[in-house]
Amino acid sequence: MTDEIFRRDGYGSEFEANVVSVNGDDVVLDSTAFYPGGGGQVCDTGTIRGHRVTEAFTDGNGDIVHRVPGNDLKPGERVWCSVDWDRRYDLMQGHTGEHLLFCSLKRQCQDLSIVKIMISPESKYVIVDRDLTWEQIAEAQRFANRAIVDNLSVTKTIMDRDDPALEHVRIKLDRIPEDEEISVVAIGDIDYSACSGVHVMETGELEMLIVDKKVSAGKDGVAIHFKVGQAAKDAAADLSNLALRVIDEIGCKAEDSPRAVANLRHDQDLQGRLLKGAVRDLAAATVPEEVGRLMVYAVVLPGTDRSALTDAAESFRAKGGVAAVVGVSDTLSVILASGDPAVDCRKLLPEVLKPFGGRGGGKPEFAQGGVQDPALAGEVLTALKEAVSKALS
Repeated sequence: MTDEIFRRDGYGSEFEANVVSVNGDDVVLDSTAFYPGGGGQVCDTGTIRGHRVTEAFTDGNGDIVHRVPGNDLKPGERVWCSVDWDRRYDLMQGHTGEHLLFCSLKRQCQDLSIVKIMISPESKYVIVDRDLTWEQIAEAQRFANRAIVDNLSVTKTIMDRDDPALEHVRIKLDRIPEDEEISVVAIGDIDYSACSGVHVMETGELEMLIVDKKVSAGKDGVAIHFKVGQAAKDAAADLSNLALRVIDEIGCKAEDSPRAVANLRHDQDLQGRLLKGAVRDLAAATVPEEVGRLMVYAVVLPGTDRSALTDAAESFRAKGGVAAVVGVSDTLSVILASGDPAVDCRKLLPEVLKPFGGRGGGKPEFAQGGVQDPALAGEVLTALKEAVSKALS
């Protein structure tokens, strides 16, 4: 079993070790500082005797395997190894930041639970089982950043499964094998969590923590993205500038901006509903043209509400006719629907739109596409009617 240096010294990034085995690109050492990943934190990268280590992972025997493409290493050799320190330290900051963020969020919502964690150089987030308001997140950030200013100690201890102190620890015992030691990371006296990852020694090393995004994670809950260190400072500056620009554009006081945005959104929703109703009224008033044995409903409608345009086209098709609907906004949304197999919409629409620089596709009875230039609405509609007429002749 590989001696895991990172468990006792997360700051050790250079070391010597003996090569135990080599199987193609996979190399096992007798000891390593390469963290193989776990607890949501990705693995370390680095070099072994100058050869690039692209991945580290634990195999079924408890050994840590280093993926070293194209290496010329041999068992028994003594080699100098180096972990990518800047990357490792960023991950250490991120992992400790995740502990601090979650315990801060949980103070705002006692029933909050973690679903998933991701700590990588590219992205740091925690998926929780329910949504939180921005007010709750703001309070959590304030608590976390006070803990950073207080420079609390971050310590790791080993606890027994029957230790009564475990009742104060965030832990899922069912996920820890009976024969595996329980490693508990403590942040001062504000958080205790079972974790085998690598962490910084003091919260002051995080410098700053900021939540910069929250998005739906589908059935899993909500993903709360965060940054620490210099990345957090940069994100805070960028978000502050963006907020000031929005406030300036709206023309209100900073403290009034959430209400102003809510009012704008309400007005936009109302206008959208009114426009949708107008589109339906215009569609209902459309007078069909008789082409061959079919009635063709050709109309240019305002807006690009896809559901309103689709409803109009489907209502015409349901009457056994052909619908040629062009919606006008910043671009053109074009729908061709047919209640008669003689008009193959999937074939006709792309042919009509191609000369206008547009594209389309769909089914024989219903196809849709678009054209970039809204000024071409009349020409596109005329071309659609001509194509339908030709198909019926």
